[in-house]
Amino acid sequence: MRVPASFVVGYEVARGVDPEFADRYVRHTLIGDPVADEVVAELAETCTPAEIHGVIAGALHNHLHPPENVPEPLRELIRELADEAEWFDRDLAQAATRGFLRNSDLVLGALVGGAIIEGFSTLISKSFRIRGRIVNNGVRRLKQNLLQLVEQYLPGGILPGGDGWRLSIRIRLVHAQARLLIRQASVWDESAHGLPLSAAHMLLGAAAFSGRLMQHVKALGGDFSEEEREGYVHVWRYTAWLMGIPDEILFRDYASAVHAFEIGSLCEPPPDDDAIIMANSIINSAPIVLGMTEPKARRSMAAYMYQVSRELVGDDLADQFRYPRSKTIRELPFLRLRSMWRRAGGKLVPFWGKGKAIARFSEMLDVSDLGRVDHSYSLPTSVFDEDSRQW
Repeated sequence: MRVPASFVVGYEVARGVDPEFADRYVRHTLIGDPVADEVVAELAETCTPAEIHGVIAGALHNHLHPPENVPEPLRELIRELADEAEWFDRDLAQAATRGFLRNSDLVLGALVGGAIIEGFSTLISKSFRIRGRIVNNGVRRLKQNLLQLVEQYLPGGILPGGDGWRLSIRIRLVHAQARLLIRQASVWDESAHGLPLSAAHMLLGAAAFSGRLMQHVKALGGDFSEEEREGYVHVWRYTAWLMGIPDEILFRDYASAVHAFEIGSLCEPPPDDDAIIMANSIINSAPIVLGMTEPKARRSMAAYMYQVSRELVGDDLADQFRYPRSKTIRELPFLRLRSMWRRAGGKLVPFWGKGKAIARFSEMLDVSDLGRVDHSYSLPTSVFDEDSRQW
């Protein structure tokens, strides 16, 4: 097996822990998404950039009977995903929805302060930095991540025809298009880094946003039950399947998602300048997503988020990201105490507890609002985001 140069050292470390999974992970750094790659190549041949939105929207909103102008590769992809996966458990998904709605604010904190940051500690950061997606459009990117979470966990959202189902397929096509553009522009060293947006990195992202995120939610004081936690990962497993992650490396449950994240992370090289840029861009974009536009308030919130993120990801990684120096007073104990009091109040006054949960979820809906959605199915047209049509 050819091992890309960037992975050689980490691969040997990971093989010392789990050689079988390390082999599979590194092998998939050389694999993209052949099905979606064929779709975007065909769209480029048969459609103008202005037409692509309508073609994809027509296919996804009429998935049982796609319009005649839908190219055959896209038609075949939709056909494969039009039936619910046999292993999907709706009861588990319903449990995930309960836990998500009750803890939506903590999921948001765990995502922005932990899971995304750790995801960008890997070579995933390189493709995003090259394209400038976070640096120039960090707010919109974060909103897209939050919107995906919301749509996944609303009842039925991830099932065929649901908003989460359509959004997951759309993201899969965006990744395929970005991979195509990066390779065409010759701005990526495949001998060193494998394929851009490889299957391995798609797995690592899904594992970070599922199993690893659940660990961060617990650290923040979340109260997902074991069933709700398993359900949360189960829905992400379904999302990962929709997004084309091969079954050979796809996690099955919470424990295997955490393990996939740990071994995959060991295979990766240490964070470089691209990772530093992306992680700090996320932290500094988050206050704007939360509606803070006044400079002083933004700086204050960013400082708070740096501290919370440091406590979630650990001092070693935070120092590699060049975070501000750690404060003496820790924030996580206060967050866990607040969550404990919130649960106690909800048990004493159930009506108040439900009302607060609804209010927290409504706030998440507000921050994930993308405004105009007429470009929601468009694809990037340039490797550099500032040169691309809006998408």
